[in-house]
Amino acid sequence: MKETINVPEMFASHVFTEKTMKKYISEEHFKLYRTCIETGKSLPMDTADAIAEGMKNWAISLGATHYTHWFQPLNGGTAEKHESFIAPDGKGSVIMEFSGKELVKGEPDASSFPSGGLRATFEARGYSAWDPTSHAFVYDGSLCIPTMFFSYSGEALDKKTPLLRSVKALNTQAVRVLRILGDTETSYVTPMAGAEQEYFLLDKEMFEEREDLKICGRTLFGSKPPKTQQLEDHYFGSIKPRVSAFMKDLEAELWKLGIPAKTKHNEVAPSQHEMAPVYCDCNTSNDQNQLTMNLMRRVADRHGLVCVLSEKPFDGVNGSGKHNNWSIATDRGENLFSPGKTPDQNARFLLFLSAFIAATDDYQELLRCSVSYAGNDNRLGGNEAPPAIISVFIGAELQAVVDSIVTDSSYNRAAIKPIKVGIDSMPVIPRDTTDRNRTSPIAFTGNKFEFRMPGSSQSISGPNVILNTIVAEKLGEYADRLSSADERSLKEALHDLVKSELTKHSRIVFNGNGYDSSWIEEAKERRLSNLRTTADALPCYLTEKNIALMEKHKVLSRSEMIARDEIHVEKYCKTISIEASTLIDMAQREIIPAVSAFEEKLCSTALKRKDLIKKASLDVETTLCRRLAESNTTLMELLDRLNVALSDSPEFSDYASVRYFHDEVLSLMNQIREVINLEEVLVPESYWPYPSYRQLLFSV
Repeated sequence: MKETINVPEMFASHVFTEKTMKKYISEEHFKLYRTCIETGKSLPMDTADAIAEGMKNWAISLGATHYTHWFQPLNGGTAEKHESFIAPDGKGSVIMEFSGKELVKGEPDASSFPSGGLRATFEARGYSAWDPTSHAFVYDGSLCIPTMFFSYSGEALDKKTPLLRSVKALNTQAVRVLRILGDTETSYVTPMAGAEQEYFLLDKEMFEEREDLKICGRTLFGSKPPKTQQLEDHYFGSIKPRVSAFMKDLEAELWKLGIPAKTKHNEVAPSQHEMAPVYCDCNTSNDQNQLTMNLMRRVADRHGLVCVLSEKPFDGVNGSGKHNNWSIATDRGENLFSPGKTPDQNARFLLFLSAFIAATDDYQELLRCSVSYAGNDNRLGGNEAPPAIISVFIGAELQAVVDSIVTDSSYNRAAIKPIKVGIDSMPVIPRDTTDRNRTSPIAFTGNKFEFRMPGSSQSISGPNVILNTIVAEKLGEYADRLSSADERSLKEALHDLVKSELTKHSRIVFNGNGYDSSWIEEAKERRLSNLRTTADALPCYLTEKNIALMEKHKVLSRSEMIARDEIHVEKYCKTISIEASTLIDMAQREIIPAVSAFEEKLCSTALKRKDLIKKASLDVETTLCRRLAESNTTLMELLDRLNVALSDSPEFSDYASVRYFHDEVLSLMNQIREVINLEEVLVPESYWPYPSYRQLLFSV
């Protein structure tokens, strides 16, 4: 009999939600907890003790024996140090203890995490501090407490701390604007996010035979089979039983942890799929996406599969992104990017729309930096991903509204008069105002912006930190400009502000085909940045303009930005270095010997047939053997050059290092890929040492 899943009962059953908290602590302590959440005040220690005791008892009821401060270091993943609840009772037995002090603060060793020079290598102390806005959960027998992670001197060593700071900055400036617009009821504003997660599922046995996939997360060579995605039959196609079983198992695990997995489907490439949740506040969304990636890997293993989250596992086949759906909401549940139906709502929407467009234009290079790393370079600019040029798609309907404001001309639907912000009510804009533009890096989708540039393996914290901060900056500017207007002149001032901003920043709005080569030239004429690779983008990160922005809103200090820049540089160089070394190892140990073995077989066959074939032109074996011998010679020469390039590489210390690894090392790797791909086509499968693209993509 098929097991029935009770989703409402299962959902968040492993999460210490406020509903659950009320069952384990007193009403008085719960009210103090809520007050601290709403005001940002420190939690009294007796309340922390009460919450810790409740958490422990709840976790033990679910089979937990340990607790851990679950944090997100600067390597892009998650980290955890587990401590058991047990404490000796002095009588030869143990009791289960967990205090408020242990809940609120921990001290994991920070010596082996990336710090970018924020602390010396021998200084191991790092602190984790409970983030009470993110619910604790039970996972794999441990109570996991989401925390921030910082150094002895207080610098952020993680991805959560800057995110929380940026949330605070956006709230501060957005509430200022709302007050000026007459909103006296909204208490706080929260950025919202939802990460659509793309991934590949591969057979575990075949995956284990590919050293490049295991070490680098992507194939460093591989000849495309005759059929991949040309017939467009995999996208939204029927889900295979093995994959369906994985997806059902994954959803059950996600629902237990309160992750609202909503959508599942096949993606464009064979063996590629997508999971999308319902979007929520960006701090929770970030935590949930990190958990989702961890669970995908773990659940896949149960099914004899491997979940590959890298951006471009297979050259020439669709890569994987992570579309970040971003908006802003009030504590009263109002979406500030919803056009609304009244003049006041129209005015608010157009003001926040202007802020987003202007922020994207002013800080396009910084936004591009937020998604720049080696893995994403393999994907951005391809026909399955947005181009590297930042632009905003708003659609024909909204573009007509904007044009009416900018030019003071009639809105083209039924010759409506020019739209005056906050005076006339513009027409209702349907949620889907136009066809979806999959070529745009940032697209307005009715009540939110879809940022399509993040890569599938990255934390969404970085992009959201930038989005939150740059929009906070523009809203702060708007509040400053509008604060001097009295009630009678506010509407006119509001109209003039929106008009001037949309006019000034219109260059960033592009509703056309971002894949068309003509867009590159048009973008150049608009003076938009085209930072094609990480090597192009990283030098734009540490500009005085960007540092001033982050310091002004207390999101990142100068030293914290310098540290992150150093980490980005090191990570890029190390990634390419590891890939190059892996490629050399695989080619020298397996591919060259395999090709030589087949050459020997060809030569032996050619000698046996010598008397039968009188004309050399008919000697297929000799011709093929010569071709492979020449190819192997070329391959060995390129491998020698790659070895020298790695030996001569500079220290992983600056932008010149990044440029060297991109221009010299990666260039040689691509040449080697071409040679190996040619050999793979000529060598029988019985001789070829690694599973082919055909086997990997169609085995599940």
